Order: sequence, then structure tokens, then C-alpha cells
Amino acid sequence: MTLHVLLLAAGMGTRLRPITNTVPKCMVPILGRPLLDYWIELLCTEEITEPIGPLGKIFINTHYLPNSVNDYVNASPQLDKLCISHENELMGTAGTLLKLISHFKGHTLLLAHADNLTLFDVNAFVASHQKRPATCTATMMTFETDDPKSCGIVELNLEDIAIGFHEKVENPPGNLANAAVFLFSPEALIAIEALSKEKPLFDVSLDLISNLLGKMNTFHNKIYHRDIGNTQALLKAEKEFPIAYQSFKLQKH
Repeated sequence: MTLHVLLLAAGMGTRLRPITNTVPKCMVPILGRPLLDYWIELLCTEEITEPIGPLGKIFINTHYLPNSVNDYVNASPQLDKLCISHENELMGTAGTLLKLISHFKGHTLLLAHADNLTLFDVNAFVASHQKRPATCTATMMTFETDDPKSCGIVELNLEDIAIGFHEKVENPPGNLANAAVFLFSPEALIAIEALSKEKPLFDVSLDLISNLLGKMNTFHNKIYHRDIGNTQALLKAEKEFPIAYQSFKLQKH
């Protein structure tokens, strides 16, 4: 079995304009490096432990201003692991998953919104998924947000299984948020494909999570996670991230 990855990077990043007038959101520079570069570093520099298997292909979907992503991928030392999937029309996050799902069958999939800036222990995330309760087929990463109204807020039971989800509501019940990073087991992928034959699926958070409540394990990211969806969040990230990144690198070495 192999761990494949789908990095969702096709969005237009309208809330980050004027920066994203000329740069796709996944290529917005953080400390002089594209956001996407941190994802590739995070995934490719840590050997994935058994039994989930080695890292397979990293699929990156594109739509808006794709040439800069293409140039980045073609120049990457990890080129052999990277695969671009271009969309002439946006398919939605769930639509992208369904388009590529045949590549992932029989394997575990790490799916992530690549417009988030994050640091986490990949093997700890995988281990949490491997040790998930028997009733669960997927694992969601969570984090504590300082802006609950702008996030999908998660409610857990005593086993840390997601049992409630509130996407960007006015009065959210807490600050434990969906980090939009998931691990889907082969069984979960089969169930998602079957669900798509019953109803249209467009968005992972809106269309899939509700069907996985009670079946979704959670893993809490205590290291660093921020959605850089607007300029205020980007400014916060630029202040916070250098310390978090250096600390993370020291722990790894």
C-alpha cells in the first residue's frame, strides 16, 4: 500500500487580492518561498513509516494562473513525485477528488487544501489514522483557530471522533476547527465514490464531512496551522511562522 497525496491548489484566492492578481494563492511567498514549497518539503523530507507504505505521487490541481505552478513543479528536485492535474473549469474540491480517485484506489490518500500554511508531524498524523477506532474510515486534522466564524468548527465525542460540524456559522460552538487536511482509507474512498452516484459532490467540507460524522477520527495539530485566506491572516502568518518553522526544524534534527 502507498500513501498518495492530493494538494488542492486551484482556487483563485480572491480575498488575497491584489497579491493574487498575478500569483495563484498556493504560490504566495512566505519568507521568500512559495507556500506550495513548504507543503512539498513537509511531505518529501520525512520517510513515511510502515505499515501505511511509502510516499507515492503528489497530485496538485491547478486552474487559476497555472503557469507559475507548472514552472515550480518542473524546477522541483521532487519532480518525479509531482503530478499536475489541470482543470479548465473549477470542479470543486470533491469534484477534483472524484476525477482522480481511480489513481488512489487500494491506497491511503492524504488530501489537503494547499492554501493553508501548516507544520505537522506526518508520521504522527499517519499513526493516528492507523490507530483510529474501528468505526472510522477517515481522519481529519484539527487546530485551534482565533477566528471561529471563518472556519468549519468540529464537535468531538470522548473518543475524539467528529460528531458535529458547523461550517462558518455566526455563533460557532467552540474554536476547534477543521484544518482541511484529511487521511482517507481505501474503504472511505470506495464509500465516497458510491455516494457520488447518489448525489452531486462538489465540496469536501460541505458535501463529504456530514456523511462521515461518527466515522471520522481526528488528529490535533499542536504545532502550527493558519488559513492565509486574507491579507490580515497573511500578515499574522509572516510574523508567527519564522519562530514556528525554526522550532519545527530543530525538533526534526
